Amino acid sequence: MDVIVRPTPELKGEFGALSSKNYTTRYLLVAALAEGTSTVYYPAHSEDSDAMRRCIADLGAVLEEDEEKIVITGFGRQTKDVKELNVGNAGAVLRFLMAIASLCPEVTFVNTYPDSLGKRPHDDLIDALGQLGVEVRHNEGRLPITIRGGAPKGGKIRVSGSVSSQYLSALLFLTPLLAEDSEIEVLNDLKSKVVIGQTLEVLEQAGIVIHASDDYMHFRVPGGQSYQAKTYTVQGDYPGSAAILAAAAVTKSDVKVHRLAERSKQGERAIVDVLQMMDVPLTHQDGTVHIQGNGRLRPVEFDGDAATDAVLAMVAAAVFADGTSRFYNVENLRYKECDRISDYLTELKKAGANVEERQAEIIVHGRPSGLEGGVTINAHYDHRVIMALTVVGLRCREPLVIKDAHHVAKSYPQFFDHIVSLGASVERVE
Repeated sequence: MDVIVRPTPELKGEFGALSSKNYTTRYLLVAALAEGTSTVYYPAHSEDSDAMRRCIADLGAVLEEDEEKIVITGFGRQTKDVKELNVGNAGAVLRFLMAIASLCPEVTFVNTYPDSLGKRPHDDLIDALGQLGVEVRHNEGRLPITIRGGAPKGGKIRVSGSVSSQYLSALLFLTPLLAEDSEIEVLNDLKSKVVIGQTLEVLEQAGIVIHASDDYMHFRVPGGQSYQAKTYTVQGDYPGSAAILAAAAVTKSDVKVHRLAERSKQGERAIVDVLQMMDVPLTHQDGTVHIQGNGRLRPVEFDGDAATDAVLAMVAAAVFADGTSRFYNVENLRYKECDRISDYLTELKKAGANVEERQAEIIVHGRPSGLEGGVTINAHYDHRVIMALTVVGLRCREPLVIKDAHHVAKSYPQFFDHIVSLGASVERVE
């Protein structure tokens, strides 16, 4: 499916934010790792969370779902002897389950997205699993990947954090189940530390004890622990909401998004702070962000490492700011579903944006009068790129055609329904 985004001067309306993808996948996993029955209220429905549902069921969890909750009877340490798992295009799900699959005799993760997840490397996690005595067969660090486990052993583990924090999260989910105590040392820099905070929050709620240093570079994990069956409630999703909030910021708007907790540990909550720094008229109280946009924005400088999944939406807003914005410390954007620096900026330039890239920076020379548009652009199978380019299309003088826009369903299947409900002129073309 392609979409045609036409100039849209005004947006108005309100709705509840989508449930958090990051929290949903983590709650589903800890529920599966518990012996007993857990309940997850308001789970996200997206390709990523559905991939986790599918895979934990294949591993032996029993799932029953209705409109507001999912009830999961977990398998604990006793996974089924499954031969293949298909995570679709969900990188975090793959990495978390590569660690858990080391409890199985032999599992192969298949490669169903060779042009996206199939291109992403997982060497750092493969190396760390090797330190636990797990044999991994792989295609130069990429899918397909076969995990030969059964009896991983704890101990001292060193893992690089320079590409992704998901490798560390994967180890934090696995090591409490091992018989031995473990010490995890993070090498190099650790990207997206705030997401490790979310992992630790969920683990604590599941009854797991982990001793973390203040800088998240060292962890002591007592072995022989068990996940407890619990009840969880998923909070609203800031990464998905970021594009909606950016769209309201660049237009004349009166938009309210509910279910966005002020004290959330999601780093992408920073989208609210950044829009305020850009002088966007907004309030945030009682879980509701209310934007009354006028389309006028100041430029901003922002360290994007703590808010990785909102940076593309921030850049989309900065495209229309009156001056030059800089988003730095964002190199890990290059290792996502696509290279979210080079690929995204290539498409922005086609639409008429004045942007520059560095290895770890995005520089945006704003054009307050809007962009020319009138082109067809490639979203590179990336849900975040699709949403951000949609924001840009609202302020183009000529329509913007976004190819393969159905990939937005990876995290936000209702994105186009929601933005159209606010008055955006977006047409879907099969």
